[in-house]
Amino acid sequence: MLLAVLSGFLLAVAVPALYRVTGNYIGWVLSLLPAVLTAYFASLIPTISGGESLLIQNRWMPGLGVTLDFMVDGLSLVFALLISGIGTFILIYAGSYLKGHKDLSRFYVTMLSFMASMLGLVFSDNLITFFVFWELTSITSYILIGFNHEDAEARKCALQGLFVTAGGGLALMAGLILLIFITGSYSFSEILASDLPIQEHGYYIAAVICILIGAFTKSAQVPFHFWLPNAMAAPTPVSAYLHSATMVKAGIYLLARLNPSMGEGVPWSYALVIFGAATMLTGAYLAFSSTGIKKVLAYSTVMALGTLTMLIGVGTELAITAFICVLVAHSLYKGALFMLAGALDHETGTKDITKMGGLWRSMPKTAMITCLAALSLAGLPPLFGFVAKELMFESLINSPLWSWGLLAAAVASSILVVAVAGLVFIKPFFGPTRTTPKQPHDAPFAMLVGPAVLSLIALIFGMAPFLPATSVLDAAISSIYGSGVQTSLALWHGVNIPLILSGASLLAGSLLLYAWQRLQPTLYAINTAGSRVGPEAGYFRFMLGITQIASWQTRLLQNGVLGIYLLILVLVTFGLTGYTLLTRHGLHLDFDFSDGYFYEWGIALLIVAATVFASVTKSRLGSVASVGVLGFGVALIFIHFSAPDLGITQLLVETLTVILLVLVLFKLPPFVNLSSSWERCRDLTVAIFAGAVMTLLMLAVLDIQYFDSISSYYIENSYGLAFGKNIVNVILVDFRQLDTLGEIFVLALAAMGVYSMIKLRAEDQHKP
Repeated sequence: MLLAVLSGFLLAVAVPALYRVTGNYIGWVLSLLPAVLTAYFASLIPTISGGESLLIQNRWMPGLGVTLDFMVDGLSLVFALLISGIGTFILIYAGSYLKGHKDLSRFYVTMLSFMASMLGLVFSDNLITFFVFWELTSITSYILIGFNHEDAEARKCALQGLFVTAGGGLALMAGLILLIFITGSYSFSEILASDLPIQEHGYYIAAVICILIGAFTKSAQVPFHFWLPNAMAAPTPVSAYLHSATMVKAGIYLLARLNPSMGEGVPWSYALVIFGAATMLTGAYLAFSSTGIKKVLAYSTVMALGTLTMLIGVGTELAITAFICVLVAHSLYKGALFMLAGALDHETGTKDITKMGGLWRSMPKTAMITCLAALSLAGLPPLFGFVAKELMFESLINSPLWSWGLLAAAVASSILVVAVAGLVFIKPFFGPTRTTPKQPHDAPFAMLVGPAVLSLIALIFGMAPFLPATSVLDAAISSIYGSGVQTSLALWHGVNIPLILSGASLLAGSLLLYAWQRLQPTLYAINTAGSRVGPEAGYFRFMLGITQIASWQTRLLQNGVLGIYLLILVLVTFGLTGYTLLTRHGLHLDFDFSDGYFYEWGIALLIVAATVFASVTKSRLGSVASVGVLGFGVALIFIHFSAPDLGITQLLVETLTVILLVLVLFKLPPFVNLSSSWERCRDLTVAIFAGAVMTLLMLAVLDIQYFDSISSYYIENSYGLAFGKNIVNVILVDFRQLDTLGEIFVLALAAMGVYSMIKLRAEDQHKP
């Protein structure tokens, strides 16, 4: 299992070499990996369908509680089969769609990493490992969305997707940490098996909010839905994979995975139902009002993601059954439709469905496959989408939460989706033949095999739904519901309310499709007005605000003036230190100078006098001399308090410093008054404040000792363990040898840098 999860990363390393050998056949060669993974995961179906689950344990960072443990149950296996199975066809498709692209090998490197990241996410049992893979999907999807990096629009959309999902990732990290605090476990399997009353914990609400923000941003729930359609700037293979089996399904997976533990709480269920229903309606409306075929499909994905979230929130056995069926049906038809949309764009040169028409004559194979996939999107028999839609209606009729309101929303979205399916199929292929930028013809076999197989699977699952149910779907439903479930899926249940609602949605959707052309101007005006105040406009205002704040603080704090940097550093450091000192320790000024000697006072006054003189003198020679007096005074203190090594070091440093300053003294520019009187008073105040805080801090350190002094340990063991009588040398060479080695390394680097600067001549820079 470890090799299966990480194999995508391993193969990605070899892609450039393979591409040089295989050339245009690289897609077929690389597709062997996900095909083998699909077969391997399928071999686990008998075990999982029998009610068992597997936990494969691998050590990674046990000291931190981080492992590479993988949990295989019905839920993770369904996702893995979708990821690897659809991924097989995506890799084949991409080789033909991007044939001849100069960055094709880079594309495959990122795509394989994306696939491996998603597999690691769905199989991870450890919460920290799960989060690592979660962020890897964000990073790899960012690279894929911005694949055409020379296009400014692609870069902007990639950054938008990254900012939204990475911001949600930070919230998710906080939520997972809170969940660890609540349960005391890093493991999904232990959390799900625990009987702890999570809902009663004080951190529960905060954990729910953080986890939902992470999941909602990833899975494009309202109000974060705007980034997903903009991700269509990616090449079509990326869009097909991202919408059908990866990335956006990650948030849905997390919600389903945690539902048995978190779903009993009212905030969790209500939030999923409300945001899911709102996303479902929003996505359906925006899909109907769009004209670009990829935009239409993207917004229909938003609708499906909202439906999935709503069904998890409803949480009944029937709703979870509908959830799994909608998940599988959507993955099959959406992967097929996106690849078909890419085929239309590839062969006609346009994405706008209003500029297509009559293509069934020149693209008959594409038309036939699109018909099957669109029927599943519309929820018509005998496709699996029909089975899923019937289950959704039935589960909402029996929903314990707002049954009729949710049912009305579901029917409304179904009406719009019927119209959308008609747009996807009828507008490009029927009606008067339109002239397109390219002479249309059927796409190559590599671009049609994936949609054909996925559509055929949807047809088989629709005609015999018991096949997926008994193999793996029942196990997945049981994983989400929290107890064993046996379903009885069928294509025909007789004439009942769900069937009547399906018929009504089909009729109303057909009427909407008929009126679509006349409605477009009104829909365009509504969308244009809404875009000025919608979530995406809020995102751009937020980003503009961040830029303005960054510009303001750069002008104020990072303006290139060293004195300002030092001032802020000193104020913040000593301000926080002084606050902590006063609140945690308090002021206990009990000075006792009875044991002080006159020569100690003399050295102290000498240091103070030298400091003051160096600050106020206008003589450069006088300032150098006073700095030397200051350094030698510190050396005297070291020697007086039995630290001759430090004293000698201080004397050497000060002597060299004074000599160097004297040597360059006459090369330095004269003193210039660069500050006003107010600025000098400000600097003096800050300096006095820092000195006072440091003095109080040292007095507090001398006054309180939390631990026994380590000096006794060094005294007792320096000779016995290190055979050295000079304790300072023993500490540096034996007890803290790594610190010393690091210091030597730094000094060696500095010496090499200085040597390079000395040897570098100005004329060398002008040599070719």
